Amino acid sequence: MTQLNVHQAKTHLSKALAWVQAGEEVIIAKNGRPLAKLVPVVERRKKPRPFGTAKGLIRIVGDWNDPLPASVLKSFEK
Repeated sequence: MTQLNVHQAKTHLSKALAWVQAGEEVIIAKNGRPLAKLVPVVERRKKPRPFGTAKGLIRIVGDWNDPLPASVLKSFEK
């Protein structure tokens, strides 16, 4: 684990990022006190779901587009 002060981190950011990309953690310190840690980002790539995987799980009833009953509409008019 490498520790750099803020000035060094600003001056050598490209090097610090190369170290992080190689798997090393870099600590950025201010006045010798650790302030932040640079670590590699762990990407979790989701595989795209195949089309049609919800087949049979979603059911649309025949009256889904009909107007709402008057009793339900009244609750929206307050």
